[in-house]
Amino acid sequence: MNNETITIVSGLPRSGTSMMMKMLEAGGLEALTDNIRTADEDNPKGYFEFERVKQIENDKAWLEDARGRVVKLISALLKHLPPSYNYKVIFMRRAMPEILASQRQMLIRRGEPADAVPDDKMAAMFEKHVAQVESWLAAQPNIQTLYVSYNEAIKDPQSHAEMVNKFLGNTLKVDAMVGVADAALYRQRRER
Repeated sequence: MNNETITIVSGLPRSGTSMMMKMLEAGGLEALTDNIRTADEDNPKGYFEFERVKQIENDKAWLEDARGRVVKLISALLKHLPPSYNYKVIFMRRAMPEILASQRQMLIRRGEPADAVPDDKMAAMFEKHVAQVESWLAAQPNIQTLYVSYNEAIKDPQSHAEMVNKFLGNTLKVDAMVGVADAALYRQRRER
């Protein structure tokens, strides 16, 4: 792994980014996290977040500490990555009905309104956003992107761990990564 490269795990909320962060950490890649947001019923194995990423539009100083490490960054913030670094982005995809169901459950558990926006409108907004992000990523000369399906990674963690390992330079412990993909946490299954 090039110590100058910043590895980023991204995707829509509830798309499997925390699972991928845990897989990478288990594989030997140091995660840039602050442990402020702790594990809960929605993410029993933790969120693997770093609060400062939310301020990336105005605070990019933390990126220096991210070199040679992995950090989670929601898809809406990717556009604020400065071109002065090289990035490898692992972008998580998940079946849209599952993302919506998982978000709804999380909102219900938090006592927040879960039906403020109808699913069809939310899905359309998310799909438009993802298309824009994918187009932007493809146009960035300093960013390499690997798209990973959460649904497929749960079904076949071995081949997906191998694919991620190859993308990141074949330095990770694949067997340790495979052990993280926990099908028991795949709770919002939906037919496509």
